[in-house]
Amino acid sequence: MTTKIPRARGRPRRFDPDEAVSIAQQLFHAHGYDAVSVADVTEALGINPPSFYSAFGSKAGLYARVLDRYNRGNAIPLAKLLRADRPVGECLAALLEEAARYYVAEPDAAGCLVLEGTRANDRQACEAARTYNLAAEGVIRKYIAARHPEEASRLTDYVSTTMSGLSAKARNGHDLERLLATARLAGLALTRELPA
Repeated sequence: MTTKIPRARGRPRRFDPDEAVSIAQQLFHAHGYDAVSVADVTEALGINPPSFYSAFGSKAGLYARVLDRYNRGNAIPLAKLLRADRPVGECLAALLEEAARYYVAEPDAAGCLVLEGTRANDRQACEAARTYNLAAEGVIRKYIAARHPEEASRLTDYVSTTMSGLSAKARNGHDLERLLATARLAGLALTRELPA
């Protein structure tokens, strides 16, 4: 592990599950679900394995809580970006640009925690991430369908695929300038397809 989470010195304080989820989120986002072991988590939290299992049940159980926290506070604000008072293509283009910004906002945790989680080897973790991913796609599809029902599935797939690619490229070291260039190129296609 290269991400160091500082541990307090002296007498251990009372275990705080919410703080533990925050620290675990940093670990999972920085390294990916598969690369983080229970030992990594317990060391970062300063707890022993029985305390970990008592609080979270399993690594996948902790990950489900991490995804919920991420979705409530760190995910791209779809409702804010997908506006009824602006052209659909313009809003989708703005969504892709915002995704590019989000995916490089944390230098030690590039990409999207949810999208990267859909590639986890652990079936339970993968399904948990996939649930959030499908929910986001559902929001995008519903938004497009409200004005362009015949295009909703095709363009949702396009947006989702582009976001997955942006996340993967952010994880592979692309900087904001490169991601924005890709997002803007994809956005041009969207504004041509859906001018209103």
